Amino acid sequence: MEIGMLLKKIGLNDKEAAVFASLLELGPSPVREVARKSSVNRGTAYDVLRALIKQGLVSYFDTKTHQHFVAEPPEKLLALVSEKQEGLKALKKQIEESLPELSSAFKKQGGRPVVKMYEGKRGVRTILEDVLNTFSKSKQKVYYVYSSSTVRKNVYEAMPDFSQQRIAKKIRVKTIALGSGGKLFGLDERKWMQLPEEGLKPVYELIYSGKVAHISLDNSANPVGVVIEDREIFETQKMIFEFNWGKL
Repeated sequence: MEIGMLLKKIGLNDKEAAVFASLLELGPSPVREVARKSSVNRGTAYDVLRALIKQGLVSYFDTKTHQHFVAEPPEKLLALVSEKQEGLKALKKQIEESLPELSSAFKKQGGRPVVKMYEGKRGVRTILEDVLNTFSKSKQKVYYVYSSSTVRKNVYEAMPDFSQQRIAKKIRVKTIALGSGGKLFGLDERKWMQLPEEGLKPVYELIYSGKVAHISLDNSANPVGVVIEDREIFETQKMIFEFNWGKL
């Protein structure tokens, strides 16, 4: 991997990566040489060097005429990564401890439905991951799906191992298949609702834990998801689903 790209992956910005990479090649050098080699203006190069010194990646020494800067051995990069990992662990712990307070603040949004939009396979994957994460922390482990034959393939292409993860987490699902197709995987029940072959393109709908997610295809056949978070809408959709389930 190119050195500059590697440095940016561990958290250095563009100028920091350019200056450090230049120092690795130059060896001990005055700021003028570092600026020339890294294509960073002299004033900015000096500021960047001070920032790298604070991170423990650069040191310096004085001569009779100039201050010379030196890149620390590459092993220092590993130490920097380790420090950041420890910092992230501490931050994760702080967030976990603050979750009740954060969740309380999140719920005080005026009682209005929260609507979020997701695009493409990555967006659909985010919705499916939310289903798994939500039920991982819940005693009630069942949700409801209207599975559209026109959208189903796009949904599970976004997360091919979704069913396996769902089963591993002991999450049950009741599915009403809109149109033909679909199969059982485990911890699921499925019924079929026959629909007209032409003129109707229903969305794929998930009803889960206070949320209703609608996934459809845009004019370019790319999946688009809309998630509505509202207890009343959820309960209404759940009631309609259970009514239809009982009739099939």
